Amino acid sequence: MALRRGRRPGAHALTAWSPSPRQVERDAVRRRLRRRSATVATLATVVVLGVLAVVVVTSPGWPRVKATFFDWSHARAAFPAVWKGFGKNVASFLIAEPLILLIGVLVAVVRSTTSAALFPLRLIAVVYTDLFRGVPTLLVVLLCGLGLPALELQGVPTDTFWLGTFALVLSYGAYVAEVFRAGIDSIHPSQVASATALGLSNGQAMRHVVLPQATRRVVPPLLNDFISLQKDTALLSSIFVFEAVFTAQDYGLYNFNYTPFVVVAVLFVALTVPLARFTDWLGRRMMRRERAGAR
Repeated sequence: MALRRGRRPGAHALTAWSPSPRQVERDAVRRRLRRRSATVATLATVVVLGVLAVVVVTSPGWPRVKATFFDWSHARAAFPAVWKGFGKNVASFLIAEPLILLIGVLVAVVRSTTSAALFPLRLIAVVYTDLFRGVPTLLVVLLCGLGLPALELQGVPTDTFWLGTFALVLSYGAYVAEVFRAGIDSIHPSQVASATALGLSNGQAMRHVVLPQATRRVVPPLLNDFISLQKDTALLSSIFVFEAVFTAQDYGLYNFNYTPFVVVAVLFVALTVPLARFTDWLGRRMMRRERAGAR
């Protein structure tokens, strides 16, 4: 059978793809709906914020509140000292975070063991998590900052900055340990069984198989805990550490103006909001990956 000139066996004509009229119409409708939703959301936001602003500004006590909490001259005068104190908040956070991660992983791994010889360690881990999750962080800071120096132990620092940071590590280590333990428990037992079948010991399976997967799963809640940790560094003011809040309080008591507290709030918001948005983005990303893998 003769072949048609210019064609090879099995060759197909390539044609440029173009959307159908119905698809073009659906895309146009979606764009209109998105624009309308964005317009409605913007107008609703402007109306709500405008009403709140009018209610606040027209209230009888607004002039006094404005002079006490929103005085630009006091904000400029207090900013250098507040900024210096805020550096201590950031330093406490950066020192405490890796220690909290280390304690959290160790306690979670100990609580996940089943060896009878490690029962005393498991008991200590359970008592630790139950105790420091039950006691308010403020009380832990007060007890460590005011109680430890009174013991006059050799080698124990008396600087309240380090004592307060140590208290934050103790308190948040218990929370992070439970987060890690939840991540470890979420790993299917077949993962450990497969690792054991390949010749890995229980410790090697935990280190190379379970912990890496558990860590990826608990990253979003860990970031949420660290956002709370950054805010709770302000509790160091209760033991007279000259961080941002204590500096603002000192300025307010001396000048009878509390605008520096608003300055401190703005600094904390500027630090925590980007981390919160990153946490949300990371959570959505992990959810999309899980849903894509389930298809």
